[in-house]
Amino acid sequence: MNALPITQWRRASNASSTTLPPELEAEAARRLPWVGLLFAVSYLLNRIGQHLVMGLTGAAPPGHAIQIAFDIGAVALGVAVFFLAFSRRISAPHKLQLALGFEVAAACAIALTEFWHGFPIEFVSISPLVPAECAWIIAFPLIVPNTPRRILVTSLLAASAGPAALALSAAINGYAIERPWLYAAYFLSTSYVSALFAYPVSRIVYRVGRRLKHAREIGSYEMLDRIGEGGMGQVFQARHRLLARPAAIKLIRTELLGPSAGVRSDTVRRFEREAQETAKLGSVHTIDVYDYGVTEDGDFYYVMELLNGISLERYVKQFGPMPPSRVVYLLRQVCHSLGEAHDRGLIHRDIKPANIFMCRLGPDDDFVKVLDFGLVKHFGEQVSGTLPTIEELTAGTPAFMAPEIALNENRVDGRADIYALGCVAYYLLTGETVFPGESAMAVLAAHVKDTPVPPSLRSPFTIPPGLEALILECLAKDKGSRPRSANLVASRLASSISGENWNANAARLWWQARQPGVMEPSDAAGSEADTPAPLKRCWPCLDHQKAPELHASRSA
Repeated sequence: MNALPITQWRRASNASSTTLPPELEAEAARRLPWVGLLFAVSYLLNRIGQHLVMGLTGAAPPGHAIQIAFDIGAVALGVAVFFLAFSRRISAPHKLQLALGFEVAAACAIALTEFWHGFPIEFVSISPLVPAECAWIIAFPLIVPNTPRRILVTSLLAASAGPAALALSAAINGYAIERPWLYAAYFLSTSYVSALFAYPVSRIVYRVGRRLKHAREIGSYEMLDRIGEGGMGQVFQARHRLLARPAAIKLIRTELLGPSAGVRSDTVRRFEREAQETAKLGSVHTIDVYDYGVTEDGDFYYVMELLNGISLERYVKQFGPMPPSRVVYLLRQVCHSLGEAHDRGLIHRDIKPANIFMCRLGPDDDFVKVLDFGLVKHFGEQVSGTLPTIEELTAGTPAFMAPEIALNENRVDGRADIYALGCVAYYLLTGETVFPGESAMAVLAAHVKDTPVPPSLRSPFTIPPGLEALILECLAKDKGSRPRSANLVASRLASSISGENWNANAARLWWQARQPGVMEPSDAAGSEADTPAPLKRCWPCLDHQKAPELHASRSA
């Protein structure tokens, strides 16, 4: 596939101020039924408390029957909103319209209860200095947000509930409102001030929602759930805003790109080059890179395909060693990916079970994807010539590292990946790494000088002699003694198995017997998540800092 151009972090410039961000809209719709229920319960408890206080003081509210009608109406209003807002037949935008009407109706219910019997000046000492609906007007946009314009109009209507209730009471009960200017000043300084205050409150909530939405947008993709995190950054499930194509976005944190602006700029250019090189790879067994770029905050990101399946590391942890015929079936696909990369002069440098993903892709089962070409290098590209420190071991995984990489030799080629492929085959057949060790440095030293135990002595399966010989040849210390290409390894893998081989039908039966519980998160960082809970969607890449061997060395 061709590399896509670098896409800078873009903010949605055409976002309408008349709509809420989808996440904020959905959250407001979810809260509305509980606000209705809370209003009904609190109103009822408040009225019961008032009657108890009046009973203790010997006072009896006038117009008792009509007040009970108001109480019933207010409680019924809250209950009705509760059931309507829970209905799946009503869309979220319509629920927000319902919320605006509810705010005004509830303010009217509060005001009628409060001012139905008038508001004589002599009652000021026992009446609230601020109408109760003021708290309702200010709190409502915080709990059930909406666009600022709608909140302003609705809040002004709700603020008018007090004067309207007082005027209605005077007209029906037949009393005159004395000194109306005093009541006008009262409501202007309380209810209407609260309505005006609700507007900036709603703008703050609205802008926070917008920022959260924009923060979840990278290029043409919208980030959904965070599905992984490691030492180099975070991985999010995402989707293309127009194509609705699922994807995985890996964000590499700015502070990990380098200590200075110049170093970070060089690192970003290297990441861009590696992303371009990976995107050019056309093997169906190489992870697809859709997009890449730099956010406004300076974080580098990759956008890659989202896979369904299980990494080979998780497979061994969950199911144990793998039969030789299936190992051959899977590794031949890995060789297809590596063969193309090597032909282009690229080295993966971090081949390991966690970076090989076995998935269901369309009609194909046991379809292999090679992940995380983040350490890709060109043949002959020079590296530092000293033995790596523990911190530098993030560039690869000790248990699957070729001796020349462990020694930081100046010239490394595709035979380093072939060594790692031998380590992977060994792990799949035995369930153990070639050289177990108490620390990363001990494992590296073993790769450099120790002779591996033949896998047939550690595997529960009978390993064909040709397959074992090929694995041990891949594990040769001298890279000149290893197979010269991944294509040659694939050819020898095919001829190493005789009799009944693993095939597409066997793979389909295996997946059908274990779907969907086999779906696990792929962690190309070198270790799986500690929690084994299955996931239906899996991500194709994390970073290189969570290798169990590296953790062991640091704890030691």
